[in-house]
Amino acid sequence: MLLPRVLIGYLLMPLLTLTASLAFAADSQTINFKSADDLLITADSYTPHTSETTPLILLFHQAGSSRGEYIEIAPRLNKLGFNCIAVDLRSGEYSRGKDNETAIRAGEKGLATSYADALPDIIAALHYADTHYGNSRVIAWGSSYSASLVLKVAGEHPELVDGVIAFSPGEYFAHLGKSKTWIRDAAKDINMPVFITSSKNEASDWSSIYDVIRSTDKQSFIPATAGKHGSKALWEKYADSESYWSAVTAFLDDFKNRK
Repeated sequence: MLLPRVLIGYLLMPLLTLTASLAFAADSQTINFKSADDLLITADSYTPHTSETTPLILLFHQAGSSRGEYIEIAPRLNKLGFNCIAVDLRSGEYSRGKDNETAIRAGEKGLATSYADALPDIIAALHYADTHYGNSRVIAWGSSYSASLVLKVAGEHPELVDGVIAFSPGEYFAHLGKSKTWIRDAAKDINMPVFITSSKNEASDWSSIYDVIRSTDKQSFIPATAGKHGSKALWEKYADSESYWSAVTAFLDDFKNRK
C-alpha cells in the first residue's frame, strides 16, 4: 500500500532529526549539578583539551531552547582551543534534538521558570566551573535572555567569570517586575573582556548596555546583513554565519593570548 506523502514525511521526521544531530556530533559527556534551590541542572561537556589551563566557555541558550543550541557551535569552539559546557537553564524547551532536561524537572517540581528565574542556574554553572576547572579562565556566553544574564553576573560576580560573549542581549525583564535598567545597572561594573553582537536591527536594544561597560577591552559586531537573533547566528545553515564567526574568533584569539 502506498503511503500518502504527508504521512511519509511524518514518519521520516524523527530520522531526519537524528541525522541532523549526528551531523554535528562531537565527543561530549552529559553532566549534572545542582542550582541553589537543589534543582538538578543538565549540561553537555565538550572538553577534549586535557591541559588544566585550557580556557573554558560556558554556553547558555535563548528562550524556548536547550543545550542543543550549541551542538554544532561547541565542536568548532573546541577546534579554536577552548573547552565548553553547554547548559540547560530552567527557562527553555528544546533545540536540535535535545530536550531541556532542567526545564522539564523544574516544571515537574512546580518551580517558576521565567527568564529571571534562570539566573541562579547560571551562577551555579559558574561555581561548577570554578570547582572543576579552577585553573582555567572562564567565559560566560549567553544567547538572548541569557546574554543579558551573563552580563549581569559579570558585573555583580566578577570573581566567577573572566570574559563575556553576549548574543542579542537586552532589557528583557521589566514585565517580570525588574527595573527597565536591570541589566545596564550591573553592566556598568564590568571590567573584563566583553563581546556583544546581534542581528542588525537589534543593535539599539543593547547599545545603552554596551556604552556603560567600563572595560577597556570591549568589542561589538553588527552584521552588514540582516543577521539572526541569538547564538543561532553562528549556525552553518545561515549564509552570513561566517561573518559572525570571524568576529567571534578574533575576540577569542585575543582572549586566549592574554596573559
